[in-house]
Amino acid sequence: MRTEPSPGNLPAREHLPAGNAGTPVLDVVIPVYNEEKDLQPCVLRLHEHLARTFPYAFRITIADNASTDTTPLVAARLEAEISEVRAFRLEQKGRGRALRTVWSASDAPVLAYMDVDLSTDLNALLPLVAPLISGHSDLAIGSRLARSSRVVRGAKREFISRTYNLILRGSLQARFSDAQCGFKAIRRDVAQVLLPLVEDTGWFFDTEMLVLAERAGLRIHEVPVDWVDDPDSTVHIVKTATDDLKGVWRVGRALATGSLALDRLARPFGDDPRDREISGVPKGLARQLVGFCVVGVLSTLFYLMLYSGFRTFSGSQVANALALLVSAVANTAANRRLTFGVRGRGGAVKHQAQGLVVFGIGLALTSGSLAALNAATTEPAHATELAVLVAANLAATVLRFLLFRAWVFPDRRDESPSTVVASHTPAVPAGPASPVYATTPRSSYGSAPVPHETTSYGTNAYGTTHSPHDHQTWGDATMQLQPVRPSDHDPRDAR
Repeated sequence: MRTEPSPGNLPAREHLPAGNAGTPVLDVVIPVYNEEKDLQPCVLRLHEHLARTFPYAFRITIADNASTDTTPLVAARLEAEISEVRAFRLEQKGRGRALRTVWSASDAPVLAYMDVDLSTDLNALLPLVAPLISGHSDLAIGSRLARSSRVVRGAKREFISRTYNLILRGSLQARFSDAQCGFKAIRRDVAQVLLPLVEDTGWFFDTEMLVLAERAGLRIHEVPVDWVDDPDSTVHIVKTATDDLKGVWRVGRALATGSLALDRLARPFGDDPRDREISGVPKGLARQLVGFCVVGVLSTLFYLMLYSGFRTFSGSQVANALALLVSAVANTAANRRLTFGVRGRGGAVKHQAQGLVVFGIGLALTSGSLAALNAATTEPAHATELAVLVAANLAATVLRFLLFRAWVFPDRRDESPSTVVASHTPAVPAGPASPVYATTPRSSYGSAPVPHETTSYGTNAYGTTHSPHDHQTWGDATMQLQPVRPSDHDPRDAR
């Protein structure tokens, strides 16, 4: 979705360097809430798999969101025993809150998460993160609904999962196949710009992140997985489904009104420097065409109602001119906001003036059609008039779209130099066993980075010391990491 002018794009994806001393390439986050029984077997199995198969340095981060059992003690013990394991605690519930907090503070260039039950076969982990390391993709998800996936689960969960994905496809035009699989990864440079746009702090966090990324044109890689349902899952299906539907409505409304600055997530056309010099590459043609058609259908219905109303007290030519004028103003405003993503008052008068020129072309086509009909038939039936006008409007619609795209709302992003939005300087490691998490907060979108606030494992941002034997406690750090969000209070029990 485009603003005017465009404030800048993400940099081109690049292959991550083969080695970077002191900084893990991959940070796998395990969000937990009251998982004292499953946490240790999960971490030990995951650590053994990564140590045996993953060719880069890695970290496993346990994100405890307000557990009330002995989960924090288990996490602290694992952190003390395994050098690649770190434990954080947040005092508020919410899987989305835990992921956003840890991902926003991590210094690893690739960020992933998986559920503590390890329902997904770990052999899919390297294929999941490889496209992100190579620079091919921006996000990666495991899919239980791919043709080659092998899934063992009950009929009720299968029905709910497929129904939910059908809802996403029908309401938000999502093209990814599985939004709820707890097995995802994202590049850090993308996360730094994308996460401030994601509002949900619970189970809808994944879906919202993927929908916004897809709408922004980011590349999402899907990996077929082998997946076995956990019969002891603590997820409340009805409550989660209700919250998800509320999230679908909220995100759909935000996308329809153009209130999200998704243009800040745009990538250059190609990663080769020669590709970035290409001009005139169409951007979002398919989405714009769909939006234009929807607006066009609604405008046509509006036009026909106006014409029928004006026709009761005026001739066909006058009624046609009045109805077309009113509907043209509404059509231009709707296409400006919804189809071409132009927000704000800047240029609105100019756009309406150009829209009136396009209106004149439509008026000539429809008036000419009516004149031809009246010449052929002395007193044509009202239904015949409407049929002729529909045909003339269809012909004018094609020309209107081309003029809107090329003249009224041209994409001018290539005319100004790109500004890198997601910038990050890795913090200097505090020691061999104490890598530093660094965060780059921003006061507002598009502003220059402010100095880093670093939180090391030796001393955290709140001034308390942290030894390998006692896990670090984070409050609701989401507020500090998300300065652009209006609110981060979520009273819902996300688990």
